[in-house]
Amino acid sequence: MNYTYIVKCSDGTLYTGWTNDLEKRVSAHNSGKGAKYTKNRRPVALVYYEEFCTKEEAMRREYEIKQMTRQKKQRLIDLNEESAADADP
Repeated sequence: MNYTYIVKCSDGTLYTGWTNDLEKRVSAHNSGKGAKYTKNRRPVALVYYEEFCTKEEAMRREYEIKQMTRQKKQRLIDLNEESAADADP
C-alpha cells in the first residue's frame, strides 16, 4: 500500500509527503531523518493520510495537496477528523 500524508509540525506548519510505510516514515520525520523541512520542526504528528494502490497515484495526490492553500489543507484534515468522529460508536 502507498500513502499520501500530512503531518503537523511543532511550529504549526503542515508538511505533505508520500510513502509506502506510513509508520516508519512518521518515525523518520520525528528522528530528524525524514525531510529537511521537518528536521527542525519536530516533533511532528500525523494528521491526515490517504491510501493508494500505486506509488504513482500517491505521488499524484501529494502534488495535488501541495498545490492547495493552507486553508484547503486544513479543511481536508477537519473533514477527515469529523468523519472519523462520526464512525466512533
